[in-house]
Formats: sequence, C-alpha cells, structure tokens
Amino acid sequence: MQRPLVLASSSPYRRAVLEKLHYPFTVQSPEIDETPLANESPQATSLRLAQAKAKKIALHTPDALIIGCDQVATVDDMHIGKPGTHEKAVAQLHFLSGKEVVFYSAICLYDAQHQYMQATSVPYYVKFKALTANVIEQYLQLEQPYDCAGSAKSEGLGIALLEYMRGDDPNALIGLPLIALIDMLANAGQPLFNAN
Repeated sequence: MQRPLVLASSSPYRRAVLEKLHYPFTVQSPEIDETPLANESPQATSLRLAQAKAKKIALHTPDALIIGCDQVATVDDMHIGKPGTHEKAVAQLHFLSGKEVVFYSAICLYDAQHQYMQATSVPYYVKFKALTANVIEQYLQLEQPYDCAGSAKSEGLGIALLEYMRGDDPNALIGLPLIALIDMLANAGQPLFNAN
C-alpha cells in the first residue's frame, strides 16, 4: 500500500523532477534558517538542512514519508548561493568563469510514522567555460536564473555556459537525486514497480 509522500520543498524544479516517478505526492514548503554553521563543510550543510526540512514537515504529517532536499554549491569549499538579483548573478558568473563547481545535493526520506531517516549527499561536478561580460549579460537577459545556485540553469540555456557536467545522477544537479530516492523508497517498502 502506498504511503502518503510529501516533498518538503518550495522549488518548482524539484517538483518537476519528482513528477518523473509517477508516484503521487503533495508539496509543503518548510521555512528554516539555511545559514551554514561555523566550520561546517558544504556536504554536511546540505545533509543537515535536508533532514531539518523533512523533520519540520513531519510535525504536521505524522503518517507520511517526507522527502527533504538541500543543495550547496561550492568552489574550493566556499559556498555559492542563489544570486537573487541581476547584479549578483553578473558578479557570480564572472567569479565562476573557468572554474569547477561542486554541487552537493542532499536528499533524505524521513518515515515520520517510525521516526526513521535515510539520507545521503550526492556530488555533481560542473565546469564553467571562460565567460565574457557580453556572454554573461546576454545569458542573464534571456534566462534570468536568479533563483539558481551558481546562476546557471543547466536544464535550460545555462548548458551553453558549461564545459562539462559529471556525476552519477543528472537529477542531482537540479537538486533531487532520483537514483538515491528510488532506493530509499524501496527500503521503506514503497517500490515504484511491483515485482510480479
């Protein structure tokens, strides 16, 4: 029997990725402080925040399976956030020009009924091309990726800014590693397909 599944995220991109599984789910937006802790690694930050989001939603859905997600982008262990504005996106892309960025996409599946947590953080590696001021400006005018860490929406025109993308699950770059989630759902007794 399928358990209620809740995506603890306000991201439309994560929602679109989860829809690929054809598993019914609802969405709730957790409001938590996403500030990294002192001396916390990017991978640890992503895991802590994903779990905190799931546990917050569990307070309102005690019988559900809750998916918590968080993504931290880094260059040399420095956090790269969402730019929010055009000016910050310009500065961010100038800084990232020619550099490799590691995206740590944490995912957890929290069984609120049994208080059981499965969690992992999946790295994904992206290298930016050398970007000119003109290319950056044209790209930002067309895409306006101000809600994307690193200012490049790889599933859109942002792909033109990249030299390579490497990792085990391309969905991790969008912030929801599906390969890990499918295994977690199966471990929770919710396989996508019947074995018969």
